[in-house]
Amino acid sequence: MEESNKEVDKNGANGSGSCDGRPPNPLAASHRQCLSDDRVAPAPRKKSLVRHPSLVKTKMSDMSDISGDPISGVWSRESDFLPVIHSGAFADVGLRTSMEDVYVCVDDFVCDYGLNNIADGPNAFYGVFDGHGGKHAADFAGRNLLQYIIKNEDFPRAIEKVVSSAFLQTDAAFAKACSLDAALASGTTALAAIIMGRSLIVANAGDCRAVLCRRGRAIEMSRDHKAICTKERKRIEASGGNVSDGYLNGQLNVARALGDWHIEGMKGREGGPLSAEPELMSKDLTEEDEFLILGCDGIWDVFTSQNAVDFARRRLQEHNDPVMCCKDLVDEALKRKSGDNLAAVVVCFRPDRPPNLVAPRPRVHRSFSAEGLREIQSYLNSLG
Repeated sequence: MEESNKEVDKNGANGSGSCDGRPPNPLAASHRQCLSDDRVAPAPRKKSLVRHPSLVKTKMSDMSDISGDPISGVWSRESDFLPVIHSGAFADVGLRTSMEDVYVCVDDFVCDYGLNNIADGPNAFYGVFDGHGGKHAADFAGRNLLQYIIKNEDFPRAIEKVVSSAFLQTDAAFAKACSLDAALASGTTALAAIIMGRSLIVANAGDCRAVLCRRGRAIEMSRDHKAICTKERKRIEASGGNVSDGYLNGQLNVARALGDWHIEGMKGREGGPLSAEPELMSKDLTEEDEFLILGCDGIWDVFTSQNAVDFARRRLQEHNDPVMCCKDLVDEALKRKSGDNLAAVVVCFRPDRPPNLVAPRPRVHRSFSAEGLREIQSYLNSLG
């Protein structure tokens, strides 16, 4: 199949592998099939481990942005950073009657697509697409976004420009598809993470979220594009739209999404209040970066970013299995009464479990009060 999450009615788990020891590529040519195709049989809840054995050396990046952290480092900053990508994903329909979330995991797109070596280290792609009004837009984005990225003539030189263009190309291509088949009409938020060497680029349009764990500290790699956000509201109003009761034009609670061409007043040839342009954030990965979480809004409705990192880190310390970690996150979100579809992707950057982090003991300064000194003096005097 085209996407990593096999078509499921209720839930699904997935890890990444292939006949040569790599994870199976959900976007490989042998699986070029529409994700919502009726020929794909619903899969029972099951999980497969992600085990990607490639160890690729890359240079260490500047670590000055974490200076002042009270938690002591546990890895030598002098050693080379050897990132090992192993990922997992899990999805559950939750309390909804249908599943509209899609995820994609590609641990090595250079090998899977027969590209020339692009960067030292891993070349991986991950995505979470939260559909609304149907699953067609999410399926379409999950199937095509990476292809628009790697087929761009400026890839990988101008990676941020290429990724932004790929979002807009995917949106325009889906509009054309909908013009040929009105039954496809729907929309989706889109969150994508690309890892090339030590570089992490995250692109987001909507309210999915990516959070990086750096030595146990949550670093948000995306911003939720809710219609009520001040920045988004200003852009919406400047584009001729409005926000009513927290909804864009009274219909959508997100300010950015792919698709939704069928909704009047949202998009047009000259633009519109609903934007498909992603917001990008990037970072150089370091030895202290442990894993990345990508999740749909159903996860973040009941988890704060730091809470999710703490929860996932404890689970990875227990079993070091990103698939089980995703399942644990989804199950915990259900326990916390999340009312949405749920999808999570966890990408680990090291083969070993996250280490215990020990805060240094503060130096204790002890002193006697004046009254205490007087009592001691009095006691000594009484001894004669």
